[in-house]
Amino acid sequence: MDINNDLWELSRIIFSYPAIDNHAHAFLREEYKDAYPLEGLISEAQGNGPLLRDSVHTLACYRATNQLAKLFGLGPNADWEAVKAHRSSISYEQLCKTCMEPTNIQCILIDDGLGGADKDKMYDYKWHDRVTHSPTKRIVRVEIVAEEHLKRAMDKQIAESNVTPGDLFKSFVREFSVALKASAVDPEVVGFKSIACYRTGLDVSTSQDPSAIERAVMTLLLVYVSKHDLRLADKPINDFIVNMTMRIAAECGKPVQFHTGLGDNDITLNLSSPSHLQPLIKAYPNTKVVLLHSSYPYTQEAGYLTAVYENVFLDFGEVFPFVSPDGQREILRQVLELAPTNKIMWSTDGHFWPESYYLGTLQARQALFEVLESSIRKWELTLPQAVGIVKRAFFENANRIYNLGLEPRVQ
Repeated sequence: MDINNDLWELSRIIFSYPAIDNHAHAFLREEYKDAYPLEGLISEAQGNGPLLRDSVHTLACYRATNQLAKLFGLGPNADWEAVKAHRSSISYEQLCKTCMEPTNIQCILIDDGLGGADKDKMYDYKWHDRVTHSPTKRIVRVEIVAEEHLKRAMDKQIAESNVTPGDLFKSFVREFSVALKASAVDPEVVGFKSIACYRTGLDVSTSQDPSAIERAVMTLLLVYVSKHDLRLADKPINDFIVNMTMRIAAECGKPVQFHTGLGDNDITLNLSSPSHLQPLIKAYPNTKVVLLHSSYPYTQEAGYLTAVYENVFLDFGEVFPFVSPDGQREILRQVLELAPTNKIMWSTDGHFWPESYYLGTLQARQALFEVLESSIRKWELTLPQAVGIVKRAFFENANRIYNLGLEPRVQ
């Protein structure tokens, strides 16, 4: 057996096989393409302050600079500012085409709940069909849906001042349930997503206290009356929303994605470990649970959960390009320590900029090649075994878990 031929074949397949991006977000509209600092490509730091500016001095940014400079045909000494200047000098159509064509992403599953008040700055999920070969599908962010329906219930309560907190909550539950079930039967929706990690942490209780929920509803109502704004971050209500989602998702067979690990400073880090989800996972064995973002820095805990619970799956995304090259390789090694390879899926967590999709794809393919190459050189994997891992991770697993019914468009 010629190991060099095997490695060449592995490289060919890894860098050409079509991919399903199982978790991403929308592009900014052309007129808003510079609405946010491009440094958000390589950092979760918020705003435009010192932390975001510091990100240009990370290994992640140096590597992204070099890769984008090469993609854009700039010189070998191009810096971050040169990359930014070039992207501003070309048409948005050209930028999207330049970034997306090399990725060979066949299908994107878009969580279109990102953006908040700035959501109108982003394209509708169907717009992204123009940059893929298979239709884009939706992931419904349940906390955003819940906020919309709770606002409606509160507006009604304000208009009818004799409504009790219990009546208010019952009205919300009825409408929210209808909305979730409508999404469950919508062929455009392939899954749900919870951001409980951001709001109250992943230690979601599986038991409900009606009196605690009613008190939380009353507190939210008082805030809403004074500020006319609503953000669900009250644990009794947030836990209720997650439990309802888990029940309905089980009925319709659609997965529930959970943000785990890596995020901005709105997260309580020690509550972002997927290990906190263990009681919820056990309580809903018929609900498919997808742990997003490699659960970094809790990747090993996530791998453990996929190994011992049939209904748990692990997405290895977002660490590309936020983490250094060595860090990415180590994360993939941790993913593969325990996780069955028929339960891992890749994503870009691409958002706002087409460059995020390009970097998320290129770096993931590079890291997976380097990890599998090492195993083949050590005679720990055969070429067919490694190729099987690649095809499952980039396409087959997501195709099966989200019931997409796609055929890989092999070039």
